[in-house]
Amino acid sequence: MAEKQESNGSGSQKQSIEAYVIKDHEAFARNLARVIEEAGHAASAWIAPRESGEKTDAYADNMADAVKTLSKVSEYWLSDPQRALEAQTRLFSSYLEVWSNSIKRMGDPGVSEAVETPHGDKRFADEDWKENAFFSFLKQTYLVTSKWVADLVEHADTLDEHTRHKAGFYVKQLTNAISPSNFMVSNPEIFKETIATNGANLVTGMKMLAEDIEAGGGDLKVRQADYSKFELGRNIAITPGKVIARSPLAEIIQYEPTTAKVLKRPLLICPPWINKFYILDLNPDKSFIRWAVAEGHTVFVISWANPDERHAEMDWNDYIDQGLRFGLDAVEKATGEKKVNAIGYCVGGTLLAAAMALFAREKDNRIATATLFTTQVDFVHAGDLKVFVDDDQLKALEKQMKRTGYLEGSRMATAFNLLRSGDLVWPYVINNYMKGREPLPFDLLYWNADSTRMSAANHIFYLRNCYHENNLARGKLVLDGAPVTLKDVKVPIYNLATKEDHIAPALSVFEGSKLFGGKVTYVMGGSGHIAGVINPPHRQKYQFWHGPKVKGDLSGWIEKADVTEGSWWPHWQAWIEAQDSERVNARTKLGSKKLKPLEDAPGSYVKIRV
Repeated sequence: MAEKQESNGSGSQKQSIEAYVIKDHEAFARNLARVIEEAGHAASAWIAPRESGEKTDAYADNMADAVKTLSKVSEYWLSDPQRALEAQTRLFSSYLEVWSNSIKRMGDPGVSEAVETPHGDKRFADEDWKENAFFSFLKQTYLVTSKWVADLVEHADTLDEHTRHKAGFYVKQLTNAISPSNFMVSNPEIFKETIATNGANLVTGMKMLAEDIEAGGGDLKVRQADYSKFELGRNIAITPGKVIARSPLAEIIQYEPTTAKVLKRPLLICPPWINKFYILDLNPDKSFIRWAVAEGHTVFVISWANPDERHAEMDWNDYIDQGLRFGLDAVEKATGEKKVNAIGYCVGGTLLAAAMALFAREKDNRIATATLFTTQVDFVHAGDLKVFVDDDQLKALEKQMKRTGYLEGSRMATAFNLLRSGDLVWPYVINNYMKGREPLPFDLLYWNADSTRMSAANHIFYLRNCYHENNLARGKLVLDGAPVTLKDVKVPIYNLATKEDHIAPALSVFEGSKLFGGKVTYVMGGSGHIAGVINPPHRQKYQFWHGPKVKGDLSGWIEKADVTEGSWWPHWQAWIEAQDSERVNARTKLGSKKLKPLEDAPGSYVKIRV
């Protein structure tokens, strides 16, 4: 029996080694030549726009900032020889432990690895990351080094908090990038696939790389989905409605009712201009807009223009006047109602909050209630986006935007993707360019890739006043020539945060709730910035926390909160109706005599791509 087990083990080992041995050397050589040829096309796609002057390397400033930031970490450790020696000793000791453990495992495969793979780390799912001695050693060495570098940042005592935050972010990006899973020769799954296909996967992948650099105009625009399967107005953003008004900055869409009676108060939604509004109307199954219509809301949505050089000087005053105020005027003309329920999502919510403070000063009380989705108004506890905002970076950004009047949409898309590079960048690099596989159709990732530009004045105004100086929270944000304060906002507010939000952390939203002058209902949904908001009730996913008043710290609030399984949407609907449940006959005629419909939803502005 023992002999049989030994024989099986030997056969299994031989079979494992066979997976790494080239079978058809001629076919492999031909494909390798084709890989080199396609690599030339990729290099040409990257070089050509730079040689012609169409493209400049705007990311150089970010790289310089990363080097500058990480050098401060190095200075701390290298300034004291004893400290540097102790740090190196810790690393070498860990390496020695991994090495000795690997030797033991070669003699006894039953011995556990010295370094445990983090739970849920999909990079190392292939069995050879554990069973193959070489790849196991490589993985463990990487994990040890990554933790060591992260600890250097954490324990560099002389760093100020902002520098530590930036250093931690940059280290995370670097360690994600150099993971052995990202390279063919050090990833057993890719290695085996390359051998099995004689390198055909790399040929396809390199061709896709060249195509994606061309699609990005000289920058790599990693495809995250099969975008060809989607078309706005055909199978995405298809809730029936009409564009009833248009300004240089916004189109106002009114949606057709589906109930005989509707709430007397219309609903105006102010989405972020950083992304397009149809995240709220992806498809009938996920659409918040369609659901709200079915619940009896007369829904209006602001669809922001995709800025170009004509919008260069437009700041928050313009976005309020030609967006929010313009939207309120359109709602009043279309329905005759002077009171509305308003929703703001992300930066759209930040704009809405600031606008309400301005409207309070002006005695414009048309907004009767406000709902904020994952919205920050106090940026002390803002997420990793703060990494990109300090004096030096803002000056560099202003200089870049002066050339065109706007920030390229790809820059913001890259920033957001880097916040979760382990999910939104490297898995697609592996799947697309190493495995040579086309990504699947996915409406959410189609929306994620449909980036928008940022007008220069508006974007700098936002970054300086919110992320950098926190002026909205401090009552020093100047609108229409004078500061505004959120204490003047006394309407009821439903303030939704999400537990795993990496853009508007739940703590940040919680602390911001304390700044308003009226009653705030704080609710925390499960999941993150998108999935936690777009959570239809029929899917019965996640949960939400609610109940306690906003006071004390967030952890204390969570301990006292009630937890309800499923979507927060019905809870919000009940809150809305608790403010005013009066209903009237459905407004079946969209627009009015003063507002003739211009075209079908989703309109023209949303279809402008960059």
